[in-house]
Order: sequence, then C-alpha cells, then structure tokens
Amino acid sequence: MPLPAEEVALLLAGRHPDPFAALGPHGGEHRALLPGAEAAWALAGGVAHPLAPRAPGFFEGPAPPTRRLRIRWPDAGQEVEDPYAFGPALGALDEHLLLEGTHTALHRRLGAHPVLHEGAAGLRFAVWAPHARRVSVVGGWNGWDGRRHPMRRRLDSGVWEIFLPGLAPGEPYKFELLGPDGRLLPLKADPFAAAAELRPATASVAAAPRHEWRHAPPPPAGPATPLSIYEVHAPSWKRHPDGRFWDWDELAAGLLPYVAGMGFTHVELMPVMEHPLDASWGYQVTGFFAPTARLGDPAGLRRFVDAAHGLGLGVILDWVPGHFPRDAHGLARFDGAPLFEHPDPRRGLHPDWGTAVFDHGRAEVRAFLRSSAAFWLEDCRADGLRVDAVSSMIRLDYSRGPGEWAPNADGGAENADAVRFLHELHAGLPPGKLSIAEEATDRPGVTAPPEEGGLGFGFKWNMGWMNDTLRYLALDPVHRRWHHGLVTFGLVYAWNERFVLPLSHDEVVHGKGSLLGRIPGTDAERFATLRAFYAFMWGHPGKKLLFMGGEIAQWREWSEARELDWWLLEHAPHRGVQELVRELNRLHRAHPALHALDCAPEGFAWIEPDDAERSVFSWRRRGGDGVPEVLVLVNFTPVRREAVPIPPGRWRVLLDTGAARWGGAGEAVGLSAAAVDLPGLCALYLEEEETGDA
Repeated sequence: MPLPAEEVALLLAGRHPDPFAALGPHGGEHRALLPGAEAAWALAGGVAHPLAPRAPGFFEGPAPPTRRLRIRWPDAGQEVEDPYAFGPALGALDEHLLLEGTHTALHRRLGAHPVLHEGAAGLRFAVWAPHARRVSVVGGWNGWDGRRHPMRRRLDSGVWEIFLPGLAPGEPYKFELLGPDGRLLPLKADPFAAAAELRPATASVAAAPRHEWRHAPPPPAGPATPLSIYEVHAPSWKRHPDGRFWDWDELAAGLLPYVAGMGFTHVELMPVMEHPLDASWGYQVTGFFAPTARLGDPAGLRRFVDAAHGLGLGVILDWVPGHFPRDAHGLARFDGAPLFEHPDPRRGLHPDWGTAVFDHGRAEVRAFLRSSAAFWLEDCRADGLRVDAVSSMIRLDYSRGPGEWAPNADGGAENADAVRFLHELHAGLPPGKLSIAEEATDRPGVTAPPEEGGLGFGFKWNMGWMNDTLRYLALDPVHRRWHHGLVTFGLVYAWNERFVLPLSHDEVVHGKGSLLGRIPGTDAERFATLRAFYAFMWGHPGKKLLFMGGEIAQWREWSEARELDWWLLEHAPHRGVQELVRELNRLHRAHPALHALDCAPEGFAWIEPDDAERSVFSWRRRGGDGVPEVLVLVNFTPVRREAVPIPPGRWRVLLDTGAARWGGAGEAVGLSAAAVDLPGLCALYLEEEETGDA
C-alpha cells in the first residue's frame, strides 16, 4: 500500500514522528527517502526492482523484502544497505540503567561505535535527547542533510538510535535535532563521542581507539606512599619551532622520561578532554569522552599512559564534572531544553565562568558523568582523577549573593545532589584509583568516607597552606617575623584531611607572576629563598604537587600560548633549582620519615614553632618504629642564625639548600650535638645516624 501523501510530506520536511514505521521494506513495498537522488532500485535475488519517485527525494515501489538499494545520484551511482531495513541496535537493559542512573558504561552503548548488526558491518549511533521531536545523524555521507537519516526513538528513555551499514570509523558527524517547539537547533556534537575534529571545527569523529597494553600500572598511591606530582599543561610544555603542539607520542618520548628522571611519582595533566578554547586550558569541556585532537589521534592517550607505566609513573587526569561551556554545538540545551544543566538559573548558570552547571539531581546526568570517569580510569587506564572546582559543585551559594541562590530542602547551602553524585562516584571507583579534590571551603570530611559524612576523596588540595605560604614568601624578610603564623597555622589542621600541597598553575597566572618573580630581594636572594621554600615544602606533612616550570625557576608568568622557557637552563642558578627538585624527590622516596606518616600527626613534631623573631622553623619528621628521623630546619631571612636548637643526638646533614651544587653560596653549616648554625635563606635536612654495636 502506498504511503499516505501527508506522511510523505512529513518525511520530506524532516518531521515524521516515526520514520522506521514509514521507510524500508513494508508489506511488499520498499520506501526510501533520498533527497537529491535521480532514481532508486531495490535489489533482491539478483533483480533490480525500480522504485518510483512519488515526490522529489522519495521513492516507493513493489519489491521482495530486501536491505539492498541501488541509487543514482546526479554525479555517481551507489549501492548501499538501507538502514531502515534493520531492527533496533540497543537493548532494553541499557535504557533501564540509564534511567536508573546506574549505567557506568554508557560510553560503550551511546555515541558512535563500529558493530556487526544483523550480519552487516557499520556504525551504530545513539544519543540521549528526550525533549527532541526528531534527531538525525548527519555527515559527509549524506550531505549533512538531516532528512536522510532520522533516528529511531526509544520511547521509555528518550534515547535515539540508528545503525548505518557500510560506515567505518573516521567519519566526522553531528546530530541534527528538532527541539520540543519544532524549531531546528544548531548542529550538535555527540556528548559520547570518542574523538573530535581539531578546533575551530566542531564535529565529532567516529573512532574506535584500541591499544594492546604492555605495562602494568605502578602500585597504587596512598597515605603512606611517596606521592610527588608534576602538573603539566601538555600543549605548552614544549612546542615545535613553528608553534605546533607536540603529539602524544612526542610527549611520551620527551615529557615522560623527563618527569621520571626528575624523580616525580606521577604526572598530572590539566584537562586533555576536547574543548573549544585554548585559553580555557581545557577546563571548559565539550568532549567528556574524547581526548583533544590538539594532541593527535584518540588512541595516543592510551599509548602515553602505557609508556608512563613502563617508566613507573602514574598518570592523573584533571576532570571537570561540575560545569560545561555553553557553545552552540555542545551540551547546553542539547535537545532544545535544559537537559544536562540544571533548569533553575540560580543553580544552572555559573556566575564566575558563564558556564552551565550540571544537574546532578538527574539520574541520567549522574550516569553520564560516572561513565566519563570510568572511561578515563578504565578504558584509558589513568591512575587517578583530580576533580576540578569541587567547592563550586557542593555549595549552592558559591559566588552568589543574597537572592541569587536557592537553598536546599533543609534551608542550607550544601548541594545535596552534587554530594550524592560524589558519593556514587566514589562507591564505584575502581580499586587502586586516586581521586583528588580541588576544594577550597572549610567543609569537613572531604577525604572522609561517605558513611562518616564525608565526600570520599582520597586526597584534597590544601589551598589554605598554599595561599598562606605564598603570602609569606612575598614579604620582605624583615617583615616575615610579624607573619610567622602564616607558616605555622597549616600545622593546626594538617591532619584534618589527607592533603596534597599544591603549587599549581593557578599560582603563576593572571598577574600573580612566577614563584621566583614574586620573591623580594636580589636575584641571589630570590633563588636562595625559592630553594629553601621547596625544601620546606618537601619536608612538610602532605603530598607534593609542582606545576611545570617551577622546577626550572621560571621568571615569566606561565602562558598557554608558548612553551616553557627552557633556555633558562643555560644559566647555573636555574640548573641548580632543577637539580635541587630532583634531589628532593629522591630523598622523598628514599626516606620513609618524609612520606610514610604524611597523613598522621604521629609523623610530625615541632622542635621550635615560635621562633618568629628569627623567622626560623624547625620540626621532626618520623616514619614509624625503626625508621630514622629527619629534622627540617628553615631560615627565611638572609641573616645567619646561630645556635638553632635541635634534639640531642647524632645527626648528619642530608640536604643543605645553600650548598654550591645547587647554586648557593656554600656557606658552612655549624652542627653540634644539640644545635645548628643555620646560614641565611637556607633549609637543612638532618638525618638521625643509626647506631649499632661495634
């Protein structure tokens, strides 16, 4: 029976409510929607059955059941299998788990995937868009015409899917949607895409990245293990002379041996997920499952991680589950209505960044984000995630004034939906994987388990320590005695959480200057202060994080638009700082007193916390029974301090940041059984000498 004329008109207008009910083989007829085609035939049993052009672009005629079509276009002929002759490619269980919010492998079901379906090879496309009236997949194969391949709607879940036989990975594509009001939306990238075009292009790319893993990951990092992180913005660590980015393989060959040789335990990458704007540093993500095309093919990240594991390095990825940019091709109002973002602008719009805020109260959104975490940790084998901007996620009043935020059901400001998401995230975290929070509020229990009221993170950045110590460092030494508490205060709360001490990218941008550049004094005093500060940090309780360039004492503020100033290493003071950082990492690993009890008060004891007049700090680091102690002494003035007391015993100098090998003056250290003469702007580590029977 011919298709009613009104249905033909709806198909040609791209507004038919159920194209699979109208197209393909039906009761001895075959119908094909082929805008722009001149003629079409259904191929069955070696016979070509002509299909009559009922209207320009719509063909229909009697034919035995078949999947094969022959098409004559104005410039070529083509034989294809008709997508509308195939049944559904997704199962009901996927829909159920999506709606329930418990599907943590959505990226393996939604998106674009090469599959063998009903005996045919091709690409399966699936996308969640419950408010849309119509969704089509478009690409070069159909002239980016949304009328050609409208998708099948799964009524229960709002998922749309289609199998396109004959397509292979490598095809750029987008989704064309009619919104709930019937208006055509801007073409959308695939939220679950495994790859994307290089900016400024914005299409998704069908990809099937594979890697044969060769190396096991390093042992999991924990409270009692050495953890020293080198934070990297991959596109600006080094560049080609013409300004091109290094790709994943070049980074694996250059960056990773450098990080391992410097003694760091982990490399942390600022977001390498696809993002439109270089200047966002990756923190405004549009591709939550797609490694950025800036660094090469999507399988390159897997090769990079594998290479890191081969060198004993762990890989931590920055991850942004709180917000996303409102670019027209991205997640914002994806199907013409709030979907991924919270519908209330008091909760769905970030006042600082102009981004959309995820609706963590929606089960499907939580499943999307948990699947993203699983992708980076399981499919890409990253060793951990550093979760960005947790403060903005868990506080409804974050950067909002009175009347600009809506309280929770209890009248408070904590975002219960985001807290629930973090609980679910950590409940499903694979064993041995790190989670690190960038969280700047005084909320207790960020690293406590959810059953104790915590958020469940493994570690938290100690933003208070960072702010206080850098304020202290920027003071003229003559004034530091009046601000002694900036340094000692961190030890009041050092064990409230499991902390990472971060000297991150945020501290060397936006006019703050470099670490070296913010220190007052002569050049020699600046370098001496920086060396002493690094030793202070590595001797302080808490795990360590240093942003790239800090280890070579950059003078200039960091910019994502250029590589680091590696030429500085032609100068001895910069080489000295680099070698000192290498030695600090070696000592950090080799001496359990410097890491084993980082997260326990038993690992620390003041020798003298109140020597403000001389701006001297001294403490003991302990690693447990049978572990030799390490004493840490720091003089933050250029004046030599005589007779700084130490516990009676037999001690030897383990590290002297004023030594000539690091670029210091090489001033002699006076060491007796119970006191030290401490050179100016110098830090010392003293190790307890082991005693034994003669």
